[in-house]
Amino acid sequence: MPSADPAPYLPPATQPVRGVVWAIHLVLPMLGLWLLLANDKINIPWQHNPSHFWSILAVAGVNVALGLMISEAARRRGDARLFLVSMVFLSSAGFFFMHGLATPGFILRTGSLGFDAGQQVGLSVAALFAFASALPLGERAAGRVLAAQHFVRAALLGFMLVWGLTSLTPGLTPLSEPPAEAPVPWLAWGSLPGLLAYAAASVMMFLIHRRRPSAMLISLITAYALLAESMVAGMSQHNWHLSWWEWHLLLTLAFVFVAYSSYLQFRREGSSAGLFDSVALSATVRRIRQDYDRALEELVEHVRRGEPLAATRLSGKFRLNEGQAAVLDRAGRALAEERELSVRLAALVDVSGRTKVGLPENELLASSLERVRQAYGDVRIALVADGRTQVGSREYAFTGDEPIRRDHLLAFPLTVKGKLAGVLEVPIGRTSQDEALAATLAGQLSISLENARLYQELHTLFHQYMSPDVAHALLADPAQAALGGELRELTALFADLKGFTTFSEKVTPGEIVEMLNRYHTAAVPCILDNGGTIVQFVGDALLALFNAPAAQADHARAACRAALAMQQAAAEVAEEMAWKRVDDVPWPTFRVGVNTGPALVGNIGSPELRGFNAMGDCVNVAARLEGVAVPGTVVIGETTLRHLGEGASVRPLGDLSLKGKEELVTAYVLTDLA
Repeated sequence: MPSADPAPYLPPATQPVRGVVWAIHLVLPMLGLWLLLANDKINIPWQHNPSHFWSILAVAGVNVALGLMISEAARRRGDARLFLVSMVFLSSAGFFFMHGLATPGFILRTGSLGFDAGQQVGLSVAALFAFASALPLGERAAGRVLAAQHFVRAALLGFMLVWGLTSLTPGLTPLSEPPAEAPVPWLAWGSLPGLLAYAAASVMMFLIHRRRPSAMLISLITAYALLAESMVAGMSQHNWHLSWWEWHLLLTLAFVFVAYSSYLQFRREGSSAGLFDSVALSATVRRIRQDYDRALEELVEHVRRGEPLAATRLSGKFRLNEGQAAVLDRAGRALAEERELSVRLAALVDVSGRTKVGLPENELLASSLERVRQAYGDVRIALVADGRTQVGSREYAFTGDEPIRRDHLLAFPLTVKGKLAGVLEVPIGRTSQDEALAATLAGQLSISLENARLYQELHTLFHQYMSPDVAHALLADPAQAALGGELRELTALFADLKGFTTFSEKVTPGEIVEMLNRYHTAAVPCILDNGGTIVQFVGDALLALFNAPAAQADHARAACRAALAMQQAAAEVAEEMAWKRVDDVPWPTFRVGVNTGPALVGNIGSPELRGFNAMGDCVNVAARLEGVAVPGTVVIGETTLRHLGEGASVRPLGDLSLKGKEELVTAYVLTDLA
C-alpha cells in the first residue's frame, strides 16, 4: 500500500503549540485592558511627568534607530517594502517623540489636545505605511514607490513639524489648548481605519511568512499586532490611568520586540548586512539569492584555482565578518572538491562510453585523453615502445600494479591481458580523492585499451570469415549463435562461374586462386552495399541472402540490384584479364539466379562447429535458376518479379522444368531495374 502523504510543513509560528503561545501573548494585553476599563477601582490614576517624558524619549530613540537601519537596508537592496517598513517606524517614532514633548511641565504647563491626539494620529499614519508594506508590490509599483521615497519622507517630516508647531505653540490652534475633560468622540472613531490597516497588514505579512518562514517577519507581524492593540487602548482616552499607561507599554513592546529580534539575528550572523533581507519583496529575495549564488560560484572558482583566502576577497562585497568568511571558505573548498569529484566521475563515465566496437586504438586513446584532461589536468598516456615505458624524458619501470610517485605526478601501469601495455601519468594534489580517482581512471583506460585491441582482432579474424551483418549480430548478442532457426521470407541469390572447370584444367592453381579472388573482390561489395549477407563460398559459387539475418523492407529489389551490379563488375574484370586466356579457353563468366520465398534460416551444424545458413525450396530454386542462366545474365523467379513491381525489364523464359521440382517454374531474364 502506498504510504500516507507526509504532514505539510508548518513554519515555527504556525505550529500548533507555538501558535497558541503566540496568540496568548497577543490576547493577554487586550484582556488586561478589558479588566482595567471594566473596573474603576483597578484602573487607578498615576501621573509622573518625568517618567513619562524620559521613557518616551528612550523608546522613540530606539524606534528611530530601527527606522534608519531598515531605511539603509532598503537603500542598499533597492527594495520598496523595506522602505515602507522603515516609514512605519520613523513616523510612529516622530509622533511618539512629539507626544513626549507635550508632557505637562516641559513645554506646556498643562499639556494640550495635541498631546492626547498626537500618538493616535501618528499610529494612523504608520498604519497606512504598514498596510502598503504588506501589499504584493509588482516591479512597476515598487519602482514608483522608490522613485517617490524622497518626496514621501519630506511630506512626513513636514506634516510632523506642522503638527508639532500647532500642538506645542500656546494659543496658536485648538490643538495647543488644554485637553478636554470628556473623551473626544472623533479621536476614538478616527482611530478605526488605522486599526483595520494594522490588522490587514498583520494578516498579509503572515501569509508572506507561510511562503517564506522568517523570524524577522514574525517579529514584524507581532509589532503590527501590538501597535493595533495600542490604538485600541488609546481610544479609551483615560489619561494618566493604568489603561493609558498600558498603551504606552504596548508601543514600547512593539518596538523593543523588533529591536531584540534584530539583536539576536545580529549575534547569530555576526553582521547587520542581511538583518532585514527576509522582509524584502520576492523579487529582491530572488536577486539576493542570485547574488549569493554568483558569489559562491566565484568562490568555488577561486578555490579550484588554488587561490588562498578566497572567501576573504568576497567578504567586503557582502559585508561578511571573519567568522562568516572562514565558514564560507570551508564551504567553498568542500563544494569545489565535490564538484571536482563530480566532473572526474563524469569523465570516467564518458571514457567508458567511448569503448565501441570497431573504434581504432589511436582514436580511442586520443578522444579519451582529450576528455580526461578537461577533468584531471595535464594527463599523459604513453604506450610501450621497444620494450620501454616512457613519458617525455621520464621512464617508468613497473614491478607490479603499484603506481610510481614523482613529485606531484602519479604514474599507473596500463595493462592488456595482464601484460604491461603503457603508462598513465596523472597530476595529483587538488583533492583528497585524487589517488583513488586516478587509479580508477587507469583501470578504465586499461579496459578500454584491451577492448580496442580485442575488437581489432575480431575484425581481422572474425569479420573476414563471415558477413559483417552476421558478425555484428553475434557480437551484440552471442545468444544468436545457438543452434536453431526460424521460418522467414527472404530472397536468395546464387551465383557461380560458367566455364570454371574448363579454365581450371588449363591453368596453374595459383592462377585459379587469383582469378577467384579477382571475381569475388568485385562481386562481394555489390552484395554488401545492397544489404545482403553472404553465407557460403563453395569453390567458384556463392550464396547470399537478403532479409536475413538483418531485416530489409524491399529485399527482392535489393537482391536484383546486387545481381545486376555483380554482372557489370564481372564483365569489367573479364575485360581487364582478357590477356590471361589460355589455349583459347574463355575467361569464366558469372551467371546468377535470384528467387524469393520462405526459408528456414539460422545456425546449422553441431555444438562444436556451426554456420549461419538457409534451407528450403526458395534457396534450391535460386540454385536451379542460376544453373539455367546464360553466362553474364540474371534469371529470377516469378515471385521475385511480383515483388519488384514496376520498373523491372525482363524477358520471359517460359515455364521451366527444374531438377528436383515436380511442378514447372516460371522464370525471367532480368535485363534492367529502374
